[in-house]
Amino acid sequence: MGIGISLSRLASAVASAGGIGTIAAVGVGLIDGVPGRTFRQNNIDGVIKEIRMARKLSTGVLAVNIVSVLTNFSELVATAIKEKIDIIFSGTALPLNLPKYKIKGSKTKLVAIVSSVRAAMLTARKWFQHHHYVPEAFVLEGPEAGSHLGFSYYDSAGKKFSLEELVADMVPFAKELSVAHEKPVPVIAGGGITSGRQIRKIIELSASAVQLGSSFIATKECGASERFKQVIISSEEKKIRLIKSPLGMPGRAIENDFILAAESGEKHPDRCKYNCIKSCNTKTTEYCIAEALLSAYRGNFKSGFVFSGANAHLINSFTTVEEVFHR
Repeated sequence: MGIGISLSRLASAVASAGGIGTIAAVGVGLIDGVPGRTFRQNNIDGVIKEIRMARKLSTGVLAVNIVSVLTNFSELVATAIKEKIDIIFSGTALPLNLPKYKIKGSKTKLVAIVSSVRAAMLTARKWFQHHHYVPEAFVLEGPEAGSHLGFSYYDSAGKKFSLEELVADMVPFAKELSVAHEKPVPVIAGGGITSGRQIRKIIELSASAVQLGSSFIATKECGASERFKQVIISSEEKKIRLIKSPLGMPGRAIENDFILAAESGEKHPDRCKYNCIKSCNTKTTEYCIAEALLSAYRGNFKSGFVFSGANAHLINSFTTVEEVFHR
């Protein structure tokens, strides 16, 4: 949902409908950054602009998702807290130092995105040991989620883990944490959810909420180009697959000519334009993920591709945020 897909317009619509509207902080500065300013400066300015715009459009609960492997992670977190965002979600790599940036009097809640109860335990222990802070919640992303996954390539491709099994493992730990610290620690489950039936199944396993991404792409409020949305609507199940990401982990995307060319070594970048990801190495990466996602946002699929959840092929029409909630 990063680089222009989930910004203030979509986030505010979700918040107004009763959800937690989430702004994706990654690559905001690429959308309409000021020429002559650095990528980092434009990204900070962009996050401030999107938070303030979302606040004007909705009085609901708003969040920012900040990927922990970004080179300017600390600046983005500090900026979001200073702007009094309600919640910060953070994951990809475990955000073990996220509470470090809390400031006195801040009401911003910090939520870790994890892929297993083991990762949740490690995060909770580190946060409490070093910062005396208990996670306000956990987002538990299963192997059918879109974009970057916290599983190995083989575990993501197979049926070794299901979201239901992961939730069943996670809920008892969250309850233990809640009792130990006398505060609720909700489990928010995500990955491949596209229907009310799936939501009911997850809630019956004692998760408190669900996270949806792909279902909101085909809405009129989503900031992506119409061509981007059309890729989701016309996607085929057999084309939704795992790819290798410059972040060094598997990601789920919709196969196209760009992905095939990248895998053949035809999209190797000659230099790093943005220095946006800590783990990206231009000597070994198959393509520049920032350029690819920016191109896709603009509707140019010769130079980009679309991340999506495993069940995006079930989304087959343009809609609105209100209709997604109703359905």
